[in-house]
Order: sequence, then C-alpha cells, then structure tokens
Amino acid sequence: MADANNFWRGRRVLVTGHTGFKGLWLALWLEHLGAEVCGYALAPEGSPNLFEQICDWHGLTSIIGDIRDPDAVKIGCKFADPDVVFHLAAQSLVRRGHTDPQTTFSTNVQGTANLLNALDECPGLRAIVVVTSDKCYRNDGSGRAFVETDPLGGDDPYSASKAAQEIICHGWSQGLYKSRDRAPRLATARAGNVIGGGDWAEDRILPDLFRALDRGAPVQLRNPQATRPWQHVLEPLNGYLAYAEKLVRDTEGTAPTALNFGPDAGQSRTVAWLVDQATEYLRTAGKQVADWQTDATAHRPEASSLALDPSLARQTLGWRQVLSQDEGVAWTVEWHARVGDGEAARDVMLEQITRYENRLAPS
Repeated sequence: MADANNFWRGRRVLVTGHTGFKGLWLALWLEHLGAEVCGYALAPEGSPNLFEQICDWHGLTSIIGDIRDPDAVKIGCKFADPDVVFHLAAQSLVRRGHTDPQTTFSTNVQGTANLLNALDECPGLRAIVVVTSDKCYRNDGSGRAFVETDPLGGDDPYSASKAAQEIICHGWSQGLYKSRDRAPRLATARAGNVIGGGDWAEDRILPDLFRALDRGAPVQLRNPQATRPWQHVLEPLNGYLAYAEKLVRDTEGTAPTALNFGPDAGQSRTVAWLVDQATEYLRTAGKQVADWQTDATAHRPEASSLALDPSLARQTLGWRQVLSQDEGVAWTVEWHARVGDGEAARDVMLEQITRYENRLAPS
C-alpha cells in the first residue's frame, strides 16, 4: 500500500503545484495518510476549480506563490522545512506551450532550478521527486514504448521544457549532490496521461467532454485516433509515494534516478476510445450525450502515439497498475456524477482514495 508502514504519518512534505489537478489529489492523499503537508503554487485557475471545491483542508498549509520567483520560493521552502518534496508546479498544457512558450520554459525549467536552489537551505531534506512527463522523450513516431534510458527530446515547447527539466535534475544530482555528504536523493517521475475527477483544465479530453455535455453540444476531438497511456490519477500518485519512500530508505544509493508510471506496453488507447467509454457510462447514468465530432480546424501537429514501459517501476518498487483503463474512466465519470448531484468533492475523493487503498492491500 502507499503507506503500509505509516511512513508518511507526521512527515513534513512540500508539494509544489498543490492547486493543480494532480498536485491537489496528492496533497489530499498525503493529508489522509497523516503527513504535515505544505503546498506552494499559483492561485487556482478558472471556475469551477477543484481546490476551491475541496475548501475544507485539515492538514494542509497553502502558500500562494510563483515558482518563477526565486526569493518567494526560498521563503516557501524555509517555512515548509520538508523531509520530502514532490515538485509538480508546472505549465502543463501542450497547446498553451505553443501560444506562450516563454512562460512554459520559465515555469518548467527555471522554476525547477529555483526550487532545487532554494532546497539547499533545508537541512532535513531527504528526497525530492520531480514530476516531468511521458512527453520528455524524443518521439520518433514508431509507437514503441519508451524506457527510462531512451533519448530525451521535444518537438514542441512543452515537451522540450520537460526534457530540459530532466537534464537539470540529472546535472544537479550528478554535479552537486553526488559529491556532497548527506545530500538528498533526487529523482524524476515520468507519467502517462492522467484522468480523474475534478480536472477542469482547458484542452484536456474528458474535461472538454464534460463541458460539452453541460452545453448540450458534441465534444470536438482534434486527433481522435492518437493513442495515449491513459491512467487514473491515483495510479501515478501511488508510484510517486512509493518512489519517495524508496529514496528515503535507499542508504546504498541503488534506487533508479528516473521511473516511468503508466499502463503496460501495448495498452495505450485512442482518444476516441476514451471518449466512447466515458460517453457509454454517462448514457448509462441517464445523461443525453451527443456523439463526438472531429474538429476540422487546423491545429499544430501532435504525436500520434505515446506509450511507456513501466517495467522498472514494477521491479524496483513493486508498483503495479491497480485499475484497468476502463475502471479509470468509470471512476472519473462517477466523481463528476456524484459531485454534480451535490456530494462534497472532498468526501468523494477520500472515498475513492480509500477504495483504491483497499485494492492495493494484499488479498
């Protein structure tokens, strides 16, 4: 399980990007596990947004600040004084990377350097997990599942910024931490496309579907036959938690410095499959959902295929995918249905986290 040995109870944890979709689920799970969580992020975007939907935090101290501001980051890190850091603060949208490349690079690249520099003033720090992306790899379009030793690259600003994050972390670890006594362990986590309740970001498939449903219109798909390694958000988060614990306990320095988290090779599914599955669940729940349409508007090219090989995470952490991709879609639709019917977002999320933990428990 994510905390079979009460590893997180009372532990000081800094989560950057805690107002975003993945960071917020991670912060709530850590709170549920008894950690003392400090979040550092920009104010949440848009309305609705999941951070404000939860509102009732019990174990989180929230700092609203910009990862691009080195002085503010230093103040935040000194206040948090963390044992473990999860760095998720990012400009995470591919299409926004095209329209605003400068912010994308300054946030994802310089922001990572700002954080690592600030963490030098945290003497109790044991481990840092920097979350990058499956898009950090140089994609040749072959459809082959990437392994951790594959070349890094990026044919668009967002992907290139994530590859650059990886290079910064490697250089920091090898050039600075390796020669330093009691240096924290630094590693990167590369996850596939995540889905889950409460994601309201622009230009993401299921949020676009839910918004189209509210308008009574068909969702427009840019690349319906593109394949992606879809997974429920709790899957990679379980991996991040296990990875951080491994790094803290890894006195021999044998833990990998990068790991993939995603469905097994060969299990990537198309955008059309994802929308069709969600539509089927919505219709079963009595919703009137229009069939999707292909967006004929000209768009910048995107990779037609993405897949990850998570074998190394299985071997080193015992990590495994718990939910099938179909179940991941079902849990996402369930969240939106229950919250839409008036249940508290926090309660639904904690119930799903507990249900997931029960699936992790050995039978």
